[in-house]
Amino acid sequence: QVQLVESGGGSVQAGGSLRLSCAASGFRALGYCMGWFRQVPGKGREGIAYISSDDQTRYGGSPKGRFIVSQNNAENSLTLYLQMNNLDTEDSAMYYCALELVPDAKYCRGKYVRSTEYTHWGQGTRVTVSS
Repeated sequence: QVQLVESGGGSVQAGGSLRLSCAASGFRALGYCMGWFRQVPGKGREGIAYISSDDQTRYGGSPKGRFIVSQNNAENSLTLYLQMNNLDTEDSAMYYCALELVPDAKYCRGKYVRSTEYTHWGQGTRVTVSS
């Protein structure tokens, strides 16, 4: 059973940094696409960073240039990271990681940027940025 567990959220002042983690377990896959999304009340989930099993990264949304996605894919262990720098009050949101299993990382190209394309989700971690 696929399980995604986010951590690392919290409260920070504007201009500060946070690093989110997402521990993924319960699957063996030839390939996968993963993404970080965020959501504020009353709005849909915004995709902000994506990474595939072959380490290709893409970015979207307003944080482009300030956030960096990475992963540590060791044997029997996969952790996704989101380094968030120069945080702004508008970055306050619930942050989620998402996973889609695919036959090969090439299936991630140009796809899996919308929340509706992902099957597996974590419970989220809250980020609050104060001025």
